[in-house]
Amino acid sequence: MTTKLDLRESLNITISETSTSEEKFQNQTLRPVLKLQNELYISLFTNYAIRQNADFNSLTSAKKNIFIEQSLQKDLVLKNTFIGMTIGMFTLKEMEIYNSDNKVFNKRIITMLIERLKNEIILKR
Repeated sequence: MTTKLDLRESLNITISETSTSEEKFQNQTLRPVLKLQNELYISLFTNYAIRQNADFNSLTSAKKNIFIEQSLQKDLVLKNTFIGMTIGMFTLKEMEIYNSDNKVFNKRIITMLIERLKNEIILKR
């Protein structure tokens, strides 16, 4: 039987002895999950952006950056949807770690997603 961990690509991220537990969780869990869910994040955000701003595709890169940042920081429904998509790919053990400091991990998730969306939507498209 395939597990959630089997679905994730192994990332070659060096984890030093001085890394905090949050950094370890980010590199061992969050980054692989974000990479796995990348296409879904892009699809969801692109559809959201077009619904919110019909001219999204014609915006300058700078305005798209601002729109991405503000959307993920201020639209709680969107923010929580992205967080839910991410934690839905956690194992039970990872969920326990996440629950130990979910505010810190949510901030990390959103920060990484903002950068991922900027790179994918603006730079690669």
